[in-house]
Amino acid sequence: MSSPPARRWYHWYSPTDSPEERKLILKLDLLLVPYAFAIYWVKYVDQTNINNAYVSGMAEELGFTGNQLVQFQTIFVVGNVVGLLPFIYLFPRVPMHYLVPSLDLGWGIFTLLQYRAHSYAEIMAYRFMVSIFEASYFPGVHFVLGSWYRSDEIGRRGGIFYIGLTLGTMTASLLQGAATQYLDGVNGLPGWRWAFIINAVITLPLAFVGYFIWPGTPDKPNRLVMKKSEIALAKERLERTGSKVQSTPFSWTLLRRIFTSWQFYLLVIWDIFFFNTSANSAAFLLWIKSLNRYSTTRLNQLGAISPGLGIFFVLFINFSADLWIGRPAAITLASAINFTGLVILATWNVPEAAKWFAFSVGYSAVAVSSVLYGWANTILRHNNEQRALTLILMTAIATSTNAWIPLLVYPTVEAPRFPKGYVYSAVMVVGLVTMTQVIRIVFGSHGEKVRPPIEEPTFVSEDDSSHSHDTPVDGSETQKGLQPRTISV
Repeated sequence: MSSPPARRWYHWYSPTDSPEERKLILKLDLLLVPYAFAIYWVKYVDQTNINNAYVSGMAEELGFTGNQLVQFQTIFVVGNVVGLLPFIYLFPRVPMHYLVPSLDLGWGIFTLLQYRAHSYAEIMAYRFMVSIFEASYFPGVHFVLGSWYRSDEIGRRGGIFYIGLTLGTMTASLLQGAATQYLDGVNGLPGWRWAFIINAVITLPLAFVGYFIWPGTPDKPNRLVMKKSEIALAKERLERTGSKVQSTPFSWTLLRRIFTSWQFYLLVIWDIFFFNTSANSAAFLLWIKSLNRYSTTRLNQLGAISPGLGIFFVLFINFSADLWIGRPAAITLASAINFTGLVILATWNVPEAAKWFAFSVGYSAVAVSSVLYGWANTILRHNNEQRALTLILMTAIATSTNAWIPLLVYPTVEAPRFPKGYVYSAVMVVGLVTMTQVIRIVFGSHGEKVRPPIEEPTFVSEDDSSHSHDTPVDGSETQKGLQPRTISV
């Protein structure tokens, strides 16, 4: 597959897209991207509200001590890892327009239940269940994006979707500030409890909407919104780039092939570096609180600065990756900004203005997420099962490191200084940039060095036999101009 035609940053479509393709892309953009963004927004409101509640009276009311905030974050990570595992099998088989809204419904219910918590153990249990239901949403969206969009299209859509993270964190701060200011004491509930209720009221209706508007995937589409002709066109345009859209049965042979592939471990190590480049998510709020000069409402409002700037970072980095400087340079640029902030925080004895700057640019770390996962989608485009399995395993393994590393380098008792944490994250940034160059050399910036393996007979079902002549197994029509490199992930 040759690199997509170059075009200016403001050109939304490729010059090679036909009018029919542009209509299809627009429809997908309107159905898929806004909903993915909205759900990711409420996901992060529901995920990060614990930090705002902690500094808004929950810690004092429930008698939290020591490292219990970081333990909340750890149990959430454990739930994420456990919750991901079933979807290794489910992603290619269960229609995504049923799966995704159902997950949203589940985490919305347990978000609501947190308002009634009366002990550390009770709220820990609710947090664990929220994380179980939220776990597969992120790789699930990237699986769906990779099922509809080409390599040169994923980054921008993924970037818009990923704004939900920064906006969700910012909204959690603002909602908690408003709840503290206007609802504290209403019906006998403190403001931090009202915030959980408000979060759930936002989350639950969106779950029901998803059953009707989420397009699913070309292999298992939502027939309420996608026509047969549109599905056929979507499959055809992806097959032109070598992407496989037809699902094949899961097998242990496939699993063994993935786990014995050195390329798979490159992707996992790359993702581990990425997952560990961010400072502690509560560090900014804890530092502002340590200044002892702001009210609870003002503290939560100031906490929205960093995720607010994160919206700019996410859009700039993802659009740049698609249309301007390419994926490796975009990841390097975002990492340079993040590294600068981490060095300032690791030094610590700097002017207060420098600390405000360092905390404020923290979301440059997560800005590369959709670039990285969009790139992985492209690398894995030749087999749906391999793509689903690898995306989930990448996420699960990388996420699992966040279950124990923060306990060592970001203990709550060292907040907000975290002398070990900022140094550790800075080292991980260097590792991420280094691995990005390795990925570029091995796979290519658009996955152009990846060749589809010859499918073994065990992977082909009887239902797929009618499609066996659509794409030659030796790749003779789809692999012109490729360098002789084979990947089996």
